[in-house]
Amino acid sequence: MLKTNKSQLVCQSVVGEITSPLGGVNPYRINPDGHSDIYPGVGGITYNVRIGDAACGLFADHVEPGVSISNFTQFQGQPGPNRALNLFSCAGNTAKVISGEAKGATGRVTGKHGGIEHVLIDFDAETMENLSIGDKIQIKAFGCGLKLIDYPEIKVLNLDPDLIEKLKLKRLSNGRLEVPVTHRVPAKIMGSGIGSTHSNTGDYDIQLFDAPTVKRFGLNDLKLGDFVAITDAEATYGRIYRTGGVVIGIIVHSDCVLAGHGPGVMVVMSSKEGLIVPKISKRANLKMLFS
Repeated sequence: MLKTNKSQLVCQSVVGEITSPLGGVNPYRINPDGHSDIYPGVGGITYNVRIGDAACGLFADHVEPGVSISNFTQFQGQPGPNRALNLFSCAGNTAKVISGEAKGATGRVTGKHGGIEHVLIDFDAETMENLSIGDKIQIKAFGCGLKLIDYPEIKVLNLDPDLIEKLKLKRLSNGRLEVPVTHRVPAKIMGSGIGSTHSNTGDYDIQLFDAPTVKRFGLNDLKLGDFVAITDAEATYGRIYRTGGVVIGIIVHSDCVLAGHGPGVMVVMSSKEGLIVPKISKRANLKMLFS
């Protein structure tokens, strides 16, 4: 078992309500080939798209699995409560329904989606049927500041301490850390979200418009909830290209049709020195870890 600073971390409540999907005055989205159509997108309760399901091949754009929440409270005219919800929620945190027909049911945080600033939660199918847009969900936010004591050069973000214990991380004799992932992704195809000043909220997207790269890395079978390794990348603070660096992230939303976009990756680990060694495992998915 790897040593962490779990005993020093603060567990604090954050809250949000289930959002509605959004529609624009011009509902069409145009892909890089110039084709336009109207697609389901962010927000709401997505009954038939959950962690473990395919992230690609849907008639959709940026669809978020399970339940999407946000905090619309304004504090001194600023969206501080929603920033707190997004900053402090971590994958694996317990989420409890505190209003509506499903009151008392619990689920797990699966990710965060930047731009729209949503936190995403998975519940069982029965609970999903009883939820309504506007229901409030409270999260036990736990994980901000998490560190691996023996690997101070590896930044850990957005992970519940109990979840990192289930990841089956392995110390290697060369001083590196082996991390299970389903896919390796080259940094050259990372798109929207590059250049963010920090990685504690939101995600960045894998562009899947280059067929040879998709085929070479087997990216057409990405699943929501997959842990993936982005090579030649760093996200200790902002998300950048760095030769030899490795970023581990979770696929949080579906593929997209817009140029520069694709399945979203929420950062959970980063090493600019390349101390992370990805190991391919098809079981490296949140659905497996939550079962």
